Amino acid sequence: MPIHDRFTSVPNVAPGNGYAHAITASGRLAFVSGQIAVDADGALVGAGDLGAQTRQALTNLHNVLRELGADWPEVVKLTWFVTDVSDLPALRAVRDELIRPSLGELPNPASSLVQVASLFRPEFLVEVEAVVALSE
Repeated sequence: MPIHDRFTSVPNVAPGNGYAHAITASGRLAFVSGQIAVDADGALVGAGDLGAQTRQALTNLHNVLRELGADWPEVVKLTWFVTDVSDLPALRAVRDELIRPSLGELPNPASSLVQVASLFRPEFLVEVEAVVALSE
């Protein structure tokens, strides 16, 4: 019996090409693949706009969380990849707008941000992945 489940098809998120959107480990942890700014049809959202791309990437991530039976409070770690940190306030504003309200008194999850030379396609400005502690 496998100790994990693989979530390869998630409603309202474009299918992954050769990867699962999330994998649970021992039924308690889920590792969510990096989400980018594409809509359910795989089309880029927010060309040249880090805020708009962050919004779509977090929307996709939230859709994956719901498929896992989780929400923002269960996210224990976010890892961000951006091509330019100079517009970091736009990313933080969208993050706080979408995530903070559901956390209540909880602090934001642990987080790392890495500036990269590029993502897998040059038009993408941000990618975000998560580790999620699922309820028993």
